[in-house]
Amino acid sequence: MTELTFDPNDITHIVWDWNGTLLDDNHANLSAVNAICASYGVDPVELDHWRSIFRRPLVPLYEELLGRSLTEGEWERLEKLYDEDYLRHLPACDLAQGVPDVLLDWAGTGRTQSLLSMASHDHVVPLIAERGLAPHFTRVDGRRYDTEVDSKAEHLVHHLAGQGIDPSRVVLIGDIDDDARAARSAGAHAILVSTGLMAPERLAATGCPVAASPVAAVGALRGL
Repeated sequence: MTELTFDPNDITHIVWDWNGTLLDDNHANLSAVNAICASYGVDPVELDHWRSIFRRPLVPLYEELLGRSLTEGEWERLEKLYDEDYLRHLPACDLAQGVPDVLLDWAGTGRTQSLLSMASHDHVVPLIAERGLAPHFTRVDGRRYDTEVDSKAEHLVHHLAGQGIDPSRVVLIGDIDDDARAARSAGAHAILVSTGLMAPERLAATGCPVAASPVAAVGALRGL
């Protein structure tokens, strides 16, 4: 765990990311990416390579992957290919190590937590309920609409405003650099976990603290 850049005693609320943070789904994501590669005659990618290039916005990322610009309507086709393959692998995806115990540990401090995902709202809300995690959160939001910049930033502002939470008392725990950008844009803090879709050195380049796991992130907040 790298050094915190804020006083953990000021934090009263965690906003959790889902994919790659609380859910260990790297293999499902990679399989879905390679399903797209196969459909387009592109060589499959290894996880380390994907973690070295993954970023938002997603359209330029996939244009780099395919080696050309997407035509009109093609992004929707890619999304459908991705979702179909990802959903086939989703039932085999486990919760991240230490989950849900780490959620109980944080709740035991008397502080609150919620969940915000860039997966679609209609997908993520029932999934959280099926996994038995909904009671841990004051609010669960997925992506309800698309934004021009394809970032979590605007969604985070709405997520916190909908709960009446002061962003300065919030830490967002996520697994990519867009989580750091979103937190800064909203006036919140961030801790990035190195278990997801972005290599640790890329996370460190954001200037945010980097933790090896959700458990380590909460441990740092609790001074353990």
